[in-house]
Amino acid sequence: MMTIGDVNAMSPQAFIEAFGDVAEHSPWVAREAQSFRPFRNRDELALHFERALKAANRDAQLALIRAHPDLATKARLTEDSSREQAGAGLTSLSLEEFARFTDLNTRYKQRFGFPFIFAVKGATKHMILESFAARVNNALEEEFAMAITQVCRIFRFRLEDRVSA
Repeated sequence: MMTIGDVNAMSPQAFIEAFGDVAEHSPWVAREAQSFRPFRNRDELALHFERALKAANRDAQLALIRAHPDLATKARLTEDSSREQAGAGLTSLSLEEFARFTDLNTRYKQRFGFPFIFAVKGATKHMILESFAARVNNALEEEFAMAITQVCRIFRFRLEDRVSA
């Protein structure tokens, strides 16, 4: 695990190599965040990842949201996504649970045009399904804002896994 001192001492390229995958397939977020160094602590590091995303235009935000995998999918996932989904029990679903996730994933993407985003770390499959079922009926703008909020939570969790407090 790195310290914030290690993070601040990195070259811009080393920073992007170390943190470019925090935002799913979107290294531009790390590139933007690194320009705010030095960071006082891990919370400030996470805050600048969040600010980079929120300052981006809607097309860039949507592309980042769309880069996330469906939950409980059989698709190839990044190492972080695989670990997070396994921790929430999404890799050991019953056939009925898998069918429910598949149905909700399909309905959600048809309604909103992007995948359901939920920062699964610390959650159970039941909590995720409950949120999924409730959110599939939200208005588009409400759900887009919720997706951005959830992506920012994912940033924080992934940075907490890599940088000491």
